[in-house]
Amino acid sequence: MDFINGLLQFKWLYKLVELLVENVFNISMTTRLGSSIHFFIYDTIKIVILLGIMIFLISYIRSYFPPERTKKILSKFDGIKGNIMASLMGIVTPFCSCSSVPIFIGFVEAGVPLGLTFSFLITSPIVNEAAFAILLASFGWKLAFLYVITGVIVGVVGGIIIGKLKLENEVEEYVYQMQVGESEVEKLNRKERINFALENVKEIVGRIWIYLLIGIGIGAVIHGWAPAPVLAKYAGPDNPLAVFVAVILGIPLYSNALGTIPIAEALINKGVGIGTAMAFMMATTALSLPEMILLRKVIKPKLIAYFVAITGVAIILVGYLFNAVAHLLI
Repeated sequence: MDFINGLLQFKWLYKLVELLVENVFNISMTTRLGSSIHFFIYDTIKIVILLGIMIFLISYIRSYFPPERTKKILSKFDGIKGNIMASLMGIVTPFCSCSSVPIFIGFVEAGVPLGLTFSFLITSPIVNEAAFAILLASFGWKLAFLYVITGVIVGVVGGIIIGKLKLENEVEEYVYQMQVGESEVEKLNRKERINFALENVKEIVGRIWIYLLIGIGIGAVIHGWAPAPVLAKYAGPDNPLAVFVAVILGIPLYSNALGTIPIAEALINKGVGIGTAMAFMMATTALSLPEMILLRKVIKPKLIAYFVAITGVAIILVGYLFNAVAHLLI
């Protein structure tokens, strides 16, 4: 068990990079520069390894759930069971903000209730398979699984509330008039599924690597130079406004979970509350300004406002929950 934990937490990689920094670069790990360089190299290698493994595995599973099949499955559910199913489907069929509009149109056209559609739209960007793997390696299984559970809860609750508000008239009329049409679900053999998974690894890594490196770079600077006492004082778990401020700051930003996790990791190591860092990460992925701009093409401002308010409040509550149970997670 100790061997498995060490392998999963990349202790072996940590030591190798430590040797590289001290013996090859001749920089002491006790200096800010050495600590930052170590953080950047270590996190980059660790995340790339985890990305490759987790994206491949989830993509293989995802090959059984193309958008057409996802729509057909969700169209058969309603009520809270439907919200739960939509959030769970959001885990294995994640999307980026650029695909939010076609997915929304496809779901509405297929007859999927608005509340279920939003359960999917909320959970899908928050709960990311690679982010789960990184959290598992960095902070352990308790935090990683709580991240998934709370992400699903935020999606379910948000979708239920939006469904109860009966806001169908806040969807642009042309969406209901569109006829996307039925497309046949392609059947793949094992070799084709493996090729699909490999292509997904190349495509996703190629799309997000710049955000990943920026996030790791910011995290490295925070890790080496940010004053821990100041961060702990103003953004620590004892500051009742820290989570709220983190969510407000996270909304205008554009990133994904992979780009924000290295920043969250560095902040947590400096004394920032776990809930504060997680709330910031969730806000940047679920409520990013670019996604709101794209969603405006298919829904009216009133529904966008409800979506932001409901999801934002849910994320804030999750942040406080994480801070409250932080001593049990790490």
